[in-house]
Amino acid sequence: MTRARRRIRTTPAELRDLSWIRGALQTAVALEHSTMPLYCAAMYSLEVQNYPSYNIIRSVLMEEMVHMAIVGNMVAALGGSPNIKGLAPAYPATGLPGGVAPDLRVPLAKLSPRSLENFMRLEAPAFMLTEEQRKAPYPTVGSFYDAIREAITDNADLVRAAVEKGGPANQVGGNLGYLTFEPEEGTDPVEKFLHGLDIITEQGEGEGEDTIEASAAFQKEGSHYARFAELRYGRRYLAPEGVREVSRENEAEFFRGEEIAWPVIINTLAVPSDGYEAILELDPDGPDVRKELEGFDNAYTEMMAALDRSWNGPAETWWPSLGAAVTQMDQMRVRSCFNIMRLRVPDSVVARLAEIYPEEFTLLSRHTDLSEPVYYGPRFINTQAGPAAPARSASAG
Repeated sequence: MTRARRRIRTTPAELRDLSWIRGALQTAVALEHSTMPLYCAAMYSLEVQNYPSYNIIRSVLMEEMVHMAIVGNMVAALGGSPNIKGLAPAYPATGLPGGVAPDLRVPLAKLSPRSLENFMRLEAPAFMLTEEQRKAPYPTVGSFYDAIREAITDNADLVRAAVEKGGPANQVGGNLGYLTFEPEEGTDPVEKFLHGLDIITEQGEGEGEDTIEASAAFQKEGSHYARFAELRYGRRYLAPEGVREVSRENEAEFFRGEEIAWPVIINTLAVPSDGYEAILELDPDGPDVRKELEGFDNAYTEMMAALDRSWNGPAETWWPSLGAAVTQMDQMRVRSCFNIMRLRVPDSVVARLAEIYPEEFTLLSRHTDLSEPVYYGPRFINTQAGPAAPARSASAG
């Protein structure tokens, strides 16, 4: 049974119709995808990729992919066509697509205590935020999905009719365990939609007030927030005996389990908004570095195109298209870890970063140890998409 949640009224109820729901779910596709480059950049920066820290980040990343598939299937079920190949998240980002977490300023960067704090803010349940942060229309990912949940409930009959009618796009991953929403006798699609939203919010934030665990229906799994907190505190999640309610004040008491050793990290330079272009002009090895960066960008672009074909291509080809996307994901990891992150930014250029990026230098220096050798990192440019648009709130309709 779906839990009751607070009502969100950033858009008048009469405007939050079926069209609004489709648009908000497409924004959710962009929202879920926007987290993946951030987590990948941190995961790739681990020198050895088989330790608990790598596996924790990878587990979150895999679930984000499932979440994107769920909302993509919702768009398809309602007669829409998920747009994936056109997604072009821009970093450093202020907030996330849909106007979510507008106080968050996050770059593509290596794994560090500061990047983990960003990830925890991104995945945080509302009760772990400050009063000021909670004033935003969509302070958390969960609050954005609460608005969609409310609109689906308010338009239940229209949602049922749209699912019955269907549309041109495929629903992907049923045989992989991803939730799909085809018409099924004896099953209410509205309840299935709400269950899908519960999967996303509980895996991300936890069950609700005062806990960062998912409910018993999800086997009390630690939320994404809790998993990133494990890395931040360097200890496994272990609730104090007899205490279940976690808060901002007592959070550290919940991370006193087995120690998680901090891994060796490649000191990549957080990616500036120009994708290193000004640096490449000054680097004597710039042409060779650019070739490697563009090779990664091409693999990323091909992955996005293959995912798009999974939903929007011929139904009989969605499986091989998904396989092609997985192949490109592996190419991205190899190109990043074994090529790009082995290319050093010249010390002479590092010394001029404040001059080259006067408006971004503070952010770059917070996510890069400039006293140590500095290396390039992947920049995740979708070369077939147009310029990235600013984050747009679903409340705009």
